[in-house]
Amino acid sequence: MENSRPLDTLNNARNKRVIVELKNQKQFVGKLKSFDIHINTVLDDAREMIDGAEKRQLGTVFLRGDTIILISLAD
Repeated sequence: MENSRPLDTLNNARNKRVIVELKNQKQFVGKLKSFDIHINTVLDDAREMIDGAEKRQLGTVFLRGDTIILISLAD
C-alpha cells in the first residue's frame, strides 16, 4: 500500500521500534505508541542514546513534536 501522506507513513510505524532525533541532538529509541497532528509522540520502552550507546532507560516518554527533527524505523 502506498503512503500518500506523511502521517500515513508514521501511522504504519505504530507499535514498531523507532529512532527519534531531537533538535538538541538527543536520540531516543522506543516503540511508537501514539502521535498527533503536531507530531507530539509517545514512546514505550524508551531509551536515551548517545553516540549509539544507551545512556539510560526511561520507560514511557512523551516527546513534544516541535522538538523532533527525525523519526525513523529502528529495525
